[in-house]
Amino acid sequence: MGQSLPNYALRPFLAADTPVLAAIFAAAIEELTGDDYSEAQQEAWAAAAEDEEQFGQKLASELTLIATLQNSPVGFASLKGADRIDMLYVHPSVAGQGVGALLCDGLEKLAAGRGAKSLTVDASDNAAEFFSKRGYVAKQRNTVTVNGEWLANTTMQKTLVAAAPGAPS
Repeated sequence: MGQSLPNYALRPFLAADTPVLAAIFAAAIEELTGDDYSEAQQEAWAAAAEDEEQFGQKLASELTLIATLQNSPVGFASLKGADRIDMLYVHPSVAGQGVGALLCDGLEKLAAGRGAKSLTVDASDNAAEFFSKRGYVAKQRNTVTVNGEWLANTTMQKTLVAAAPGAPS
């Protein structure tokens, strides 16, 4: 008999999630981005979660979804405004198991529900392929300074298909 897939769920962000989300953020950067970014770049990037209070305030200021497995957070994603994915991070232990897709699906539905015609993301080099497979198109390359280190990313955009009025979602 085949092995069943884990049962992931989505829920809204709670302030009490901040420490575990900061840990997921740091672990994802440390373990999943080494092919594209130097150790110094990774450290500078991950430093954004060192001040947990500030990190939690950022998550609370955006529409943040938490992916859980057996009620424990394993990933998160945030929507800034109606049409920009600000963050999407998955714990390395569940990378490639559909958590990122679940989170992205959720944000795409929420953005469409907020009237967004498209969704934009500044994708890290290691995330660009994930977004490309989901229909996001590269618009421009960027170089940003994060804690004294230069990091490259790509602005990508996806046109959202609005549901017809009265159509089931």
